Amino acid sequence: MELRPIAPADVDAVQELIESDPGYTERITGYPPGESDAQSLLMMRPADLPEESKVVLGAFDDGQLVAVVDLLRGFPNEHTAFIGLLEVHATRQGHGYGGTTYRLVQRYVETTWPEVRTMRLAVVDTNAQVATGFWQRQGFEATGEVRPYRYDKLESSARLYEKQLPEQGGS
Repeated sequence: MELRPIAPADVDAVQELIESDPGYTERITGYPPGESDAQSLLMMRPADLPEESKVVLGAFDDGQLVAVVDLLRGFPNEHTAFIGLLEVHATRQGHGYGGTTYRLVQRYVETTWPEVRTMRLAVVDTNAQVATGFWQRQGFEATGEVRPYRYDKLESSARLYEKQLPEQGGS
């Protein structure tokens, strides 16, 4: 598998991936996928985070997009990378693509952003049954932090998880 930044030519494949798994979007937003979800994924970021701090990565297997990852560098601090999304195409779920994609993302962070020591993410309670076990298997642990989560009419909570990255180099 190859992990690389999503290019403008990949937007339709990202949209198709999002639409392949409507249950995820419904659990997070309360709505089925919309026609501009891929474009929103590529553009949305916290208001105080510079544009260059966001990267959307695609995991490709034999040229096919099998997973997409929204990654923020330096959020909420310079030593942290925040995973906003890791979604696997519905036809590839349950076959190890999520774990492989996460390992590629961790390697990307370790080799591209040497200042990052911690990976962080939030699991929304409405998606916890699907996501919590996956993230724990990747080595993430609950921080105990819980924040209110709201998307239009959907109200829930988001629980934060973190994973410390191994120390770089040795001297």
